[in-house]
Amino acid sequence: MDSILLGALGEHYAAKHLRYNNYTIKASNYKTYTGEIDLIAFKDDVLCFVEVKTRQIGGMLPPAEAVDVHKQENIKGAAAVYINKIAPSFNKTRFDIIEVLVEGKQLYSINHIENAF
Repeated sequence: MDSILLGALGEHYAAKHLRYNNYTIKASNYKTYTGEIDLIAFKDDVLCFVEVKTRQIGGMLPPAEAVDVHKQENIKGAAAVYINKIAPSFNKTRFDIIEVLVEGKQLYSINHIENAF
């Protein structure tokens, strides 16, 4: 499976996980000049900016390891744009990572890391 399809599959499972846990999805694949945010979700008065990392099982490193400082800064920049344009009244925000492991196209495990950075 190519990386684009793998990423889309992971985002599907991550969004399903968030909805199951009573989050409201506000946006997906939100793109700005500073970067992209995979999912923007809301729960308990907190606006969550979520980076989804998907890997096939058997990989050497946890998926979250791929979210380096440069990627974090891009996400924070995109979040600032979103807040200024769409949600200026939000005071509570959080940056999460959801690690999705799949076997083929089937979900193997999901790990939601709140306040990841």
